[in-house]
Amino acid sequence: MLFAMLGISDLIPFIVFAGFVFAVWGILSMISQRNSRAQERLARMSRPASLAEIDLQPEKKEDRLQGIMDTAKAFSKPLMPQTELEQSALKVTLANAGFRSDSAISVYLGLRFASFVLFSLTSAAIFIPKYGLTFGGLKWVIILTGIGFYLPQVILWWLKRKRQLAIFLSLPDALDLLVVCVESGLGLDAAMRKVCDEMKVHAKVIAEELALCNFQMQVGRPRREVLHDLGVRTGVDDVRSLAAILIQADRFGSSIAQALRVQSDSMRTRRRQIAEEKAAKTAVQLIFPLVLFIFPGIFVVLVGPAAISIMQTMLK
Repeated sequence: MLFAMLGISDLIPFIVFAGFVFAVWGILSMISQRNSRAQERLARMSRPASLAEIDLQPEKKEDRLQGIMDTAKAFSKPLMPQTELEQSALKVTLANAGFRSDSAISVYLGLRFASFVLFSLTSAAIFIPKYGLTFGGLKWVIILTGIGFYLPQVILWWLKRKRQLAIFLSLPDALDLLVVCVESGLGLDAAMRKVCDEMKVHAKVIAEELALCNFQMQVGRPRREVLHDLGVRTGVDDVRSLAAILIQADRFGSSIAQALRVQSDSMRTRRRQIAEEKAAKTAVQLIFPLVLFIFPGIFVVLVGPAAISIMQTMLK
């Protein structure tokens, strides 16, 4: 009833005011948090030198971005999953896309909420003055609001798929190099370090994952947990099967070189089967481009002159 009583010219100031208040609130929140941290550093510097040397630490990059992180956490509260299972699934999805930070969930949900608000306010400011509170105007507002809500999720899916494809394509080379290093007498840890050094230029994703595994094993984590986390963190089936084979070889004391050789052979067989499957699908997939784009051109070239001759004959 209220929206029906108000005109379009009366709604525009409210929409602009809401967007202005939203932007000012975010800016003031970051400024206030930055000022509080600056006052805290000044208070530490005003203490005696002995106390300052104890608790005065150099400012880290995470501290400089703390205001943005706090703002993202505040925005992410409406969309935060309530159960630990949903939070764990979202964390795994973000890890598959390459975001392994502890605040990745808050930042992602904050960006999703900000995108939702931005698209909703922008669409309302554009289409409501043009179409009014009619079905056509509300339809476009709802469509653009839905796009803004699901756009970060689509981008996350694309980043995840791109990263997994990079791992899938570079894994055979990494596995072959790992087999050569292990069969030459190196241990698994040294072989993984060698693979990281050799592939860090043209296969950065798989080299980064293996480097993280080496770091975790150096700090004392069991190899079984590190390899299991590698399979979960990447989300690639080939990496999961490789991690499972290495865990079994480490548990039962079998030859790691032989296990890697078997995995390499099975991976080559699977990739050959995938290539054969794609080649078999090519003939079916070419039907639609042929019918829609090539056959009409051929039909016009072949039948066009005859049709013109028939028309001229009939006109005479």
